[in-house]
Amino acid sequence: MLEQGAPPQDQRTAAPASPGVAARLMRRKPVECLVAEGGQGEGGTLRRSLGLWQLTMISIGATLGTGIFVVLGQAVPKAGPAVTLSFVIAGLTALFSALSYAELAGTIPVSGSSYSYAYATMGELIAWVCGWCLLLEYGVSVAAVAVGWGEYLNELLDGTIGVTIPDALSAPPGDGGVFNLPALIVVLLAMAFLLGGAKESARANTIMVCVKIAALILFCAIGFMGFKSGNYAHFMPLGMAGVSAAGATLFFSYIGFDAASTAGEEAKNAQRDLPRAIMLSLVIVTTLYVLVAAVAVGARPWRRFNDSEAALAQIMRDVTGQGFWATLLAFCAVIAIASVVLTVLYGQTRILFAMSRDGLVPKVFARVHPKTGAPRANTVIVSLFCGVLAAAVPLGQLADATSIGTLFAFALVNVAVVVLRRTRPDMPRTFRVPLSPVLPALGFAFCVWMMGSLSAVTWVVFGVWMAVGLVFYFGYGYRRSRLATAEDVAVATEK
Repeated sequence: MLEQGAPPQDQRTAAPASPGVAARLMRRKPVECLVAEGGQGEGGTLRRSLGLWQLTMISIGATLGTGIFVVLGQAVPKAGPAVTLSFVIAGLTALFSALSYAELAGTIPVSGSSYSYAYATMGELIAWVCGWCLLLEYGVSVAAVAVGWGEYLNELLDGTIGVTIPDALSAPPGDGGVFNLPALIVVLLAMAFLLGGAKESARANTIMVCVKIAALILFCAIGFMGFKSGNYAHFMPLGMAGVSAAGATLFFSYIGFDAASTAGEEAKNAQRDLPRAIMLSLVIVTTLYVLVAAVAVGARPWRRFNDSEAALAQIMRDVTGQGFWATLLAFCAVIAIASVVLTVLYGQTRILFAMSRDGLVPKVFARVHPKTGAPRANTVIVSLFCGVLAAAVPLGQLADATSIGTLFAFALVNVAVVVLRRTRPDMPRTFRVPLSPVLPALGFAFCVWMMGSLSAVTWVVFGVWMAVGLVFYFGYGYRRSRLATAEDVAVATEK
């Protein structure tokens, strides 16, 4: 006989019900758990070998080069001389998001970047969507930059030995070629560096970053000699819509600080150095972008850019009347763009590493080589995929696809910083976004505005990519994630 007030026997012994679908989709990974797992992979651990200097160089390496050496020629026809304003708008949008990245990178210093931030604040489904966007952002960015590298390689070969790689082997289908061999080659070269480990890759990247900064300063010095104020007579010929459209395309050039946040598990003092590296690199890069764009448009009428992917080298040739300076710039650009491929490819592999460790993608991406401390299988798989993509898809389509993935991920980061402030207000933070939640809200609004400036085709591609990602998540990650496995074990144990 039951005691008075005691629950019925079947209620006292009943096993707890499994969490519903909505609860599973909203499950969050504790910040402490994310930080405690830092560096741990399958069969080895990542090595903490990067200081503030190397982290800043990774940021600059991933950012500086693409927008100025490659995409400038595509952005100028959209905005005219007001492309300088487009760079400022894109940089301002990046700044708002960079502030949020800096706070979260110092609070949650892990390899997953905004994917991990979303996992800790908004739940697994949003984290997956964010991670899937990052795969689009980084993977397509590597391919897009590799395409531009081939353009400057041809400029270099033409200026030194008087030959160029035939269009059939230097352009993708749709751009007059069959297979873009140079694009594949530069991705494979970056892969070789990354297989040696983070420290060795960072050393090579630092050298390449110094070369490209010197090249851009040289361009400004020579390009200024051909500066004509008349080229700015009609500053905004296509209106604010053109400025906005160019800014959305150029935002593709501002993903470098995001790459720095993916080094959270290989930084010596991540909580201190990551926020500093993010902000320092963004200031340096934005200053150089605006300066070079202003000189380029002043030295050449905006209608003559004609969607060129090697515009700076051509301007050098026009201003000096000699091929030497253009060849020198092309040489520097070949090195500069290679560093973008290297650092962005690095970021891609580390995001997949974090997603794999959480069980959302196959375990092969989390395997770490015990000698080099690098995820070798991950690096090889990602490199081959990006290399083939670069060899087969035109640059313009790649750049816009990267922009929309970047903007979507950045919008989520601005939300995440506000959510974490409210849910974990007492957590120690080495950097805090000023005027929160106002600035994160502005960052979110700018990202949404610039996404709206992208073409309908880009949105279709993005929608298809998201649909594929959701199919993969519900077919694989939903039941295989480590949080899901832990829940299933807990329920089975209590039955």
